[in-house]
Amino acid sequence: MKLIERSEYINEIKDVLQTPDIKVITGVRRSGKSKLLENIADHINDTDPMANLIHINYNLTDFEDLAEYHALENYAEEHYQKDMNNYLLIDEVQMCPSFEKAINSLHAKEKFDIWVTGSNAFLQSSDLATLFVGRTYEIHIFPFSFREYLAYYPTENLYTSLTKYITDGGMAGSYLYKNEVQKYRYLNNEVLNALIVRDIEKKYKIRNEPLLQKLIDFLMDNIGNVTSIRTITDTLSSSKAKADHKTIGKYIEHLCKAFAFYRIRRYDIRGKKYLRSEDKYYLSDQSFKYARLGTKNMDYGHALENIVAIELLRRGYEVYVGALYDKEIDFVAMRQGHKTYIQVAYDISENKTFEREIKPLLAIKDAYPKMLIARTYQPTYLHEGIHVIDAAEWLNNSYSG
Repeated sequence: MKLIERSEYINEIKDVLQTPDIKVITGVRRSGKSKLLENIADHINDTDPMANLIHINYNLTDFEDLAEYHALENYAEEHYQKDMNNYLLIDEVQMCPSFEKAINSLHAKEKFDIWVTGSNAFLQSSDLATLFVGRTYEIHIFPFSFREYLAYYPTENLYTSLTKYITDGGMAGSYLYKNEVQKYRYLNNEVLNALIVRDIEKKYKIRNEPLLQKLIDFLMDNIGNVTSIRTITDTLSSSKAKADHKTIGKYIEHLCKAFAFYRIRRYDIRGKKYLRSEDKYYLSDQSFKYARLGTKNMDYGHALENIVAIELLRRGYEVYVGALYDKEIDFVAMRQGHKTYIQVAYDISENKTFEREIKPLLAIKDAYPKMLIARTYQPTYLHEGIHVIDAAEWLNNSYSG
């Protein structure tokens, strides 16, 4: 498989090497956590002549004797070298039951720079503070961005590449399959069902798998639509699925904790407050939808909206759905006190469509930047103070408004 350097993550990693925190790499299954850990090992070896690298990969039978937390701790201690910079890298740490006991003990001894990856069902962002008693630093990674896709598939035509990226997605493991049927079979069977869903079922002892599968289908089919747990429950119940609000709420939480989906809350722009009950859900990678539901009735608009949502999260924004009176703004992106209002549309070539998409942004009276991201195939221009920017250009640059 062709490898590219994920420079944004590598740069972040360089900044936190040898800090006292336990570094935890999270992200959806098959998004490249193990490869990133290998990149860390390579970087350490290349830059630190005093490095003593202890790398444990539980995917390999070489380390099956360490599937007990005392054995894990003893192995690290045995390979520790005094007067060296000792780095402990552990891949798929959840394969060692009670791994947190060993990690916490090793961290307390202050002898190792500790890095771990693991299944998201067993190593979740919301649980890190409880799981690891000491300080943690989370590095959250996503599937390939459009920029990384371009690095993998170099081209001079951004616009054609974005068309392909919409259906190819950013799950790099699927790039090895040249046949579309095989590619989507890999994404749905080997990643979504065999890894993500299986992890959730194992972690939470899910008994009603058919309901979980129907919920996944519903969320995929309603990408970009504001919905509520009650609406989802009522819809699934009408299709003769045994569903209740409490169960649906828990299943959605499990899917989001495993980074299969990301929940985006609503934000009242005028009242400057967060709204409850209705949210939007976006897939960690849009290719999962086409792998599962097919590409016959392509919804390019919501696919592009999904890509922009994940890209905003990738760039470190807090992302919300904007509500202003009876109007909706696709995204309110916040970071360090800065706010940007964003509308996303696939095609604004018709004046009627353009006016519909720009109208909610024009209704916002504060001075924060506003932008309309669409497939314009032309340079960025201003319309009454609103940046109208081509989607491929925005995704390929760090331009934020």
